[in-house]
Amino acid sequence: MGVKWSSVGVDLAGTPRKYTGLCRMRVDLSCESSLCKEDDEVIEFIVSSDPSVVAIDAPLNLPKPGQALRTCDRKLIEMNIHILPPTLHGMRILTDRAIKLKERLEVSGYKVIEVYPGGAQDVLKIPRKNKGLHLLKRGLAELGVKGLRCDETGHELDAITCSLVGIAYLEGKYIAVGDPEECIVILPRPETFLKKNNEVLHDGD
Repeated sequence: MGVKWSSVGVDLAGTPRKYTGLCRMRVDLSCESSLCKEDDEVIEFIVSSDPSVVAIDAPLNLPKPGQALRTCDRKLIEMNIHILPPTLHGMRILTDRAIKLKERLEVSGYKVIEVYPGGAQDVLKIPRKNKGLHLLKRGLAELGVKGLRCDETGHELDAITCSLVGIAYLEGKYIAVGDPEECIVILPRPETFLKKNNEVLHDGD
């Protein structure tokens, strides 16, 4: 039996008509990524990976009544990290799907955290996918991610980033953004994954 998968990242699409990116990652940052569409496929991937944490790129709750933003959203904006309000039409559809997925996973005993790969990429100082998939992929490789293919989609690369944040969470090397009574978004600490003397090193190895 191989080494346990520690973290699963999910770059969730708003509807099953679009592709969701999936990634499973071990503590040594080796990973496997793929695409799916249906909720049951997402659940099947997670169950087959049996991770210690599931990191989902989607709002996992709605703002308080009468508000457009959650505390975590406002704090991300204060950090100069661009976000879309969960109450926007397309985001509301995504949020509703994410909440239902979280409920299914938590009933099965999985730890689920909300992450934001764009924000994580900003913190880790690697390019977002809109700057070029090859640049994001190179940045992930330089942080120590192994198992990258030559043809990952942007959804997969964001899911890989989600998994990386999940590893940071498990190692206690993360920033919790928001109010625990309302919502928390997990970001990696900037120093979590280091490159030194042209050798890719994982902090703590």
